[in-house]
Amino acid sequence: MKPDQQPHLPQQRLPESPHDTLAETAASGSTAAFPWVTVLVIGLCLGLAYAPVLKLLVRDWIIDENVSHGFLVPLVSGYIVWRRRHELARLPVRRSRLGLVVMAWAAAQLYVAVLGAELFLARTAFLLSLGGALLYLGGWSLIRALAFPLLLLMFMIPLPAILYNQITFPLQLLASRMAEATLSLLAIPVLREGNILELPNQRLSVVEACSGIRSLLSLGFLALVYGYFLERRGWVRVTLFVLTVPIAVFANSLRVSITGLLTQVNPQLAEGFFHFAEGLVIFLSALVLLVLAHRLLQLLIRVTT
Repeated sequence: MKPDQQPHLPQQRLPESPHDTLAETAASGSTAAFPWVTVLVIGLCLGLAYAPVLKLLVRDWIIDENVSHGFLVPLVSGYIVWRRRHELARLPVRRSRLGLVVMAWAAAQLYVAVLGAELFLARTAFLLSLGGALLYLGGWSLIRALAFPLLLLMFMIPLPAILYNQITFPLQLLASRMAEATLSLLAIPVLREGNILELPNQRLSVVEACSGIRSLLSLGFLALVYGYFLERRGWVRVTLFVLTVPIAVFANSLRVSITGLLTQVNPQLAEGFFHFAEGLVIFLSALVLLVLAHRLLQLLIRVTT
């Protein structure tokens, strides 16, 4: 080897600029810092765009007893997100441009809803915009991680009128039929005409407020939250949610039957504070039935495994 000849060493290419380093990092699939500033800007834009829609939604929570649990829904969803904040911070940030498409669809849906004065479309457009923003900012991994709290937010929106009417009237008839059978077993004369019960002392009408839709929606929401915090098995969570339908129907029929019994003692017991207190007791009883159903499922699992 000649004295002026240097050994050949492999040369390592240095990045020409910081942009090259960022490009190589993105290509290798590494995570980037979460864009909190962008989140704040998009959040403010959504708040301003949907302020009239959200204002009317809060008004419905106040005046509509069927969605009086609406105040609780965003608080519970936010708490779930807060509990998982450390897990969410470790998720890879891979933006998806499909989120912009979802947000554009939501904007068009909001425009159509405003023109047609359709509140349900406008309110679901807000959830679509929220989901689209999360998809754009964090990608599919963030959407999968937040799927449950996003699903819960649907319970804060009142049902559309066409669906509400299709559900409440059959529930009214079912409650009146079951109450008729219960009162007949107790040897109380009763004559049912549709959703109206003719009793010796009073006529009892099973109106929309007594259909049980309020208990069904509230109990369904609580069943999902209960299963999320106290049960790990997915199929048990689904079973508990499905069981809310027969539990709510049974509880509401029991409420109508008790109201019929109270009218034989004093017709005033079926009105005012007594009627409200009775409904509260029956709803708490439905929650107890839900917990007992969970305990029974756990017992069956232990026995069969």
